Amino acid sequence: MDSFKGKYERVFAENYEEFLKALDVNFLLRKAATVSTPVMEVSEEDGVWTIKTSTTLKTMELKFKVGEEFDETTPDGREVKAIVTLDGNKFVCEQKAKKEGQKSTKSIREFNGEECIYTMTIDGMDLVCVQKFKRV
Repeated sequence: MDSFKGKYERVFAENYEEFLKALDVNFLLRKAATVSTPVMEVSEEDGVWTIKTSTTLKTMELKFKVGEEFDETTPDGREVKAIVTLDGNKFVCEQKAKKEGQKSTKSIREFNGEECIYTMTIDGMDLVCVQKFKRV
C-alpha cells in the first residue's frame, strides 16, 4: 500500500460534469470543478489514510481507516455514512446517504504504478464518471 502514496495530477475526466449534475451540484461549482486541474495527495500515518484533493478554489480532505465506518460531509454537501475498503490495488469507498432524497455513491481509486484511475458511480444510475491522475 506504500505504492499508493504520493502526489497525482488529473490528466483526464469523462462524464464529470454529468456526474456532478446528477448530484445536483449547481452550475457555477460544476464549471469550476471541470475546468480546474486538481492535485490529489495520498498519505498515511498510524493507519489513518488521507486523500487530499486541491484546486485553486478548494481543498478537500478524506481521512479514514480501512474497514472502519465514519460520518462524512461530501464536497457537494451530502451527509453520508462512508466506509473505505481495500481490494488489491484499489480503495473502494461506499457513501450511503443519511437523508431521504439524497444519493448514495461508490468510488474506486485504482493505483497502477504511476497512475490512479478514479471511477465514481451513483446508486441506481448507469452514469459512470472516470478520472485519470498521473503521479507528479
